[in-house]
Amino acid sequence: MKDPENTLVMETSKGTVVIEMRPDLAPNHVAHIKKLVREKFYDGIVFHRVIEGFMAQTGCPHGTGTGGSKYPDLNQEFNAEPHVRGTVSMARAMNPNSANSQFFICFDDARFLDKQYTVWGKVIEGMENVDKIKRGEPVRDPDKIISVVVAADAA
Repeated sequence: MKDPENTLVMETSKGTVVIEMRPDLAPNHVAHIKKLVREKFYDGIVFHRVIEGFMAQTGCPHGTGTGGSKYPDLNQEFNAEPHVRGTVSMARAMNPNSANSQFFICFDDARFLDKQYTVWGKVIEGMENVDKIKRGEPVRDPDKIISVVVAADAA
């Protein structure tokens, strides 16, 4: 692991997923995610929207896709990083500046999202575990994040 301060280790009900964060692409989003991770915001949160061949979405405290954190929404940091298998990107509403705590991991290429959603990381280990996450919209008896830590804090 290149940079433990910008690496997330996420334990899910399907196994471990390691995400390399990209502060070079989205510094404010990465700082926000790290703050939420360090507050244990994501621990126990479900993957509420999981679409075969597309993506697995999580980060809603209500488990419905309707909620965010106690912090204000983020201004978009759209970038040229492509939405491909393993890309981690922020979910948002119609307003480009409405991302908060929800994010998704791409199962496959989703290049139609490029430059319209903020890419802030990529899965560098455990993509086979992401592939096992139960599908649905909404998901019945969904898989969840058990815990997430910034790798530097776990040392």
